[in-house]
Amino acid sequence: MSARAEGAPAGGEGRPWSRLKCLVVIPTYNESACIAELIRAILAQPIDIEILVVDDRSPDGTADLVRELAARDGRIHLLERAGKMGLGSAYVTGFRYALEKTAVELVFQMDADFSHDPAALPGFLAALDRES
Repeated sequence: MSARAEGAPAGGEGRPWSRLKCLVVIPTYNESACIAELIRAILAQPIDIEILVVDDRSPDGTADLVRELAARDGRIHLLERAGKMGLGSAYVTGFRYALEKTAVELVFQMDADFSHDPAALPGFLAALDRES
């Protein structure tokens, strides 16, 4: 994200944070029971958002479900890794993808098990607008 000049509107490029393009990185391993519902809940938020699922070769078909959803909605992306490589490295892979391969301006991380509420995403952006 570009630096903000003193007195300029929040969010760089003269836009408030709430109007910036966002990406949610979701590491997965055996999340087929909840991943489709989580993706729908994230995309239902009233913000400009995309999703990157980083799957560690889930044997339960998580990647197959995400691939089907991605074929119907260009805001959904899938990175499949060779095997179970761990949560931390999945986030690093996702953040690297965001920096190198997208035009997103803000990156969120979220667990696939709904321990993070997708409905909170707009509130994070609103809080950034208030702080700027």
